[in-house]
Amino acid sequence: MAVTDGGGDFCKADIIPFAGQVVRGRWFMMFASFIIMGSAGGTFLFGIYSKEIKKSLGYDQKTLNLLGSFKDLGISIGVVAGLLAEVTPPWFVLLVGAALNFTGYFMLWLSVAGKVAKPPVWQMCLYICMGANSQNFVNTSVLVTCVKNFPENRGDMMGLLKGFTGLSAAVMTQVYLAVYGNDPKSLILFIGWLPSVLSIFFVYSIRLMKVVRSTNERRVFIKYLFVSTALAVFIMVIIIIQKQKPFSHGGYVASAAVVCFLHLLPLGITIQEELNIWNLKKEILKSTPTEVITTKNTREAVDMKSSSVEAESPKQLEVSCFSNIFNPPERGEDYTILQALVSIDMLLLFVATFSGMGTSFTAIDNLGQIGESLGYPDRAISTFVSLVSIWNYVGRVCAGFISEILLRKWKIPRTLVMAFVFLLSCIGFLFIALPFPGALYIASVILGFCLGAEALFILTIISELFGLKHYSTLFNCGVLAIPIGSYVFNVKVAGVIYDNEAMKQIEGFGSNSAKGLTCIGTQCYKSTFLIMAAVAFIGTLASVILALRTRKFYQGDIYKKYREDAIANSDETEIVLSNADNSKTKPDQTFYSNCR
Repeated sequence: MAVTDGGGDFCKADIIPFAGQVVRGRWFMMFASFIIMGSAGGTFLFGIYSKEIKKSLGYDQKTLNLLGSFKDLGISIGVVAGLLAEVTPPWFVLLVGAALNFTGYFMLWLSVAGKVAKPPVWQMCLYICMGANSQNFVNTSVLVTCVKNFPENRGDMMGLLKGFTGLSAAVMTQVYLAVYGNDPKSLILFIGWLPSVLSIFFVYSIRLMKVVRSTNERRVFIKYLFVSTALAVFIMVIIIIQKQKPFSHGGYVASAAVVCFLHLLPLGITIQEELNIWNLKKEILKSTPTEVITTKNTREAVDMKSSSVEAESPKQLEVSCFSNIFNPPERGEDYTILQALVSIDMLLLFVATFSGMGTSFTAIDNLGQIGESLGYPDRAISTFVSLVSIWNYVGRVCAGFISEILLRKWKIPRTLVMAFVFLLSCIGFLFIALPFPGALYIASVILGFCLGAEALFILTIISELFGLKHYSTLFNCGVLAIPIGSYVFNVKVAGVIYDNEAMKQIEGFGSNSAKGLTCIGTQCYKSTFLIMAAVAFIGTLASVILALRTRKFYQGDIYKKYREDAIANSDETEIVLSNADNSKTKPDQTFYSNCR
């Protein structure tokens, strides 16, 4: 018995081949990317388990901030992952990331749980750096692959991917509470095994595919956006309810089940899109088989012509990699690694990243201690971390979709929107430096939003200005400013000022000495965040200068190159028929005959 959907016939004989098309298709790769990226934000949970590290191992605040800096160092040093992606397939890069993630966090858990002898500080720094560095391998394998597969909608697509990463801390918190209860030590173990298992499960789904043009591509991303927004809203409601009254274990299990269901809901959109492709494919094979064959022959002729041109090009353009280092191509064309690294545009991005994201990461890493110094209860501190995670998602999604709309309709440079976000982060820092009742809740929202948007803008702008040929290496080089900024502001500014204020309290009030180096009061972080607000404003100025430099580039059609390449490589018939493996005509005709 055949089932009709959208004008196509679907029968029992189609089930297995259709399932094969789904798991090999572009949209299933997108779904797998959402799942993997949705578990890759364990580094944002540092604010929850950092106090457990401090208590279990007897660290002072400066040492704990040193660990936070090495975490940020691990997040940002992705050059190795980028270079590895230049010579190996995405699945291999993803497996390396899974191994690093499990090894780093598992050793960290063994140390904090007392399963091994107390390690020296440098070993703890190594463990947390390894675990955090795994995120670069995930970003490189997933993000770079998706950008190359969907070049014309990279703003929307990257906003969704990084949005799921931003949500991951809140998602993992709900699941961890359902599995382990409120045990911060077990949270470290959970961060270690869950992302690794998911990466291994979907490892072969992440791969480069032929770029095709589809008129409904952006509509599909909007559908994904609705689902991810529903997930974010649900988690926000759950957090508010949990803040008012703690859940029982059964309540945590129920909320985690809904979270997991919403996280898997994009699979339904994926299947629907593949079903539409399946039905359209069969309609074309049924009605115009000659046209399909003609299209295939035309495509082969185009490929032969393209191959001959490409074969001649290297001889004409072969030059030393150093001879044209200061003679880069037009913005948007494929820069070499050296051309991009020595460009003024990259220098301005480096300054903006150091000033804006270095300070934002410092604020996130110190949320637990900031809340403690201002007298917030432990439950409120967990709320801050979840708020940062949710608004991190909002920042990434808004940065992707809204900046794409502003760019397409009004040619507003993405670099100018980034400058506005850096300016907004200054306000968040001032709320912490000059607090009032409930100020930290507002600051958590602002800084979560800004950090998410900043991360998305850096990655997207690098892909637009310097091309995609060496994108895996260039975006990892571009974010190297984050660990430098994090180290300076975490260790040399926040850690030193906090410990100095704590020592003053110990000297003035003997009763505080029993708490160790714990600082209580608004003065603990006031100077730190006034300094960081000033530095973030410098990042705003660097972004404005970059916006002025790139104004003409963004006023043009920045996606023209990719659109022309897609048109040259395929036509309307082939767009409909294209999937990950370029399914041949003959098997599809067999599938159709089985339905009769």
